[in-house]
Amino acid sequence: MVIVAGIPFDENSSFLRGPALAPAKIREAFHSDSANYYSESGRDLKGDSLWSDAGDLDVTGSDAFAKITQGVKKMLSHHRKAFLLGGDHSITLPVIEGFHAVHKDLTILHLDAHSDLYDDFGGNPYSHASPFARIMEKALAKRLIQIGIRTLNTHQREQARKFGVEIIEMKYWRDDHKFTFDGPVYISLDMDALDPAYAPGVSHHEPGGFTTRQVLHILQTLKGNVVGADLVEFNPTRDPSGITAMLAGKLYKEMIDLLIRTA
Repeated sequence: MVIVAGIPFDENSSFLRGPALAPAKIREAFHSDSANYYSESGRDLKGDSLWSDAGDLDVTGSDAFAKITQGVKKMLSHHRKAFLLGGDHSITLPVIEGFHAVHKDLTILHLDAHSDLYDDFGGNPYSHASPFARIMEKALAKRLIQIGIRTLNTHQREQARKFGVEIIEMKYWRDDHKFTFDGPVYISLDMDALDPAYAPGVSHHEPGGFTTRQVLHILQTLKGNVVGADLVEFNPTRDPSGITAMLAGKLYKEMIDLLIRTA
């Protein structure tokens, strides 16, 4: 059983606020009459008993991260897999802390324009630019693979070497690359992994990213036990046409399909 929950939190965003509005907009796009509920595999997600949406986690107050971690732990105590809708990318840290309680040998596949490995950003060690530094220093994952990256600076390269992060920079991407994993896998998908031509509704536009079809191909060809995922950094305030919302709704369908069909 796959359980979905929203995390409407963007207090660690460094440039623009807005991703807290994303869970509602992603659901709205998913239920839009302009599309249907079928994934590309042919799975009709409407009324499918293998997944359900639990609504949003409570992220009010100064203990938002603790609430997220406890919420994820509770979800995993009742369901095998969980899919989280952010929110800015800082939510991945408390989410992974929740997963670590169940999966000690987690592999993370991270799709992003940015490596999010800053020791701190703007004096904030819990910035949305820092979650993977915290995850790796706390040994919450045995392996971190980052793809789509196209903004590495000297500090982040040093951090990657320090933590043994495997990075496939976007300039080296090949479309025949496929992923096969042993053990539990978590996918963290930042919407700005996609080129802004496909996903303009993000806070940090970084040209030269994935096409929609490339990201779908990665999800559709991945082999392994995907136990969880997040979809983060969609900013509805920069999406007046709704094109990014519909893309997020599409990725929502394909990610649920992936979670259901992988062992």
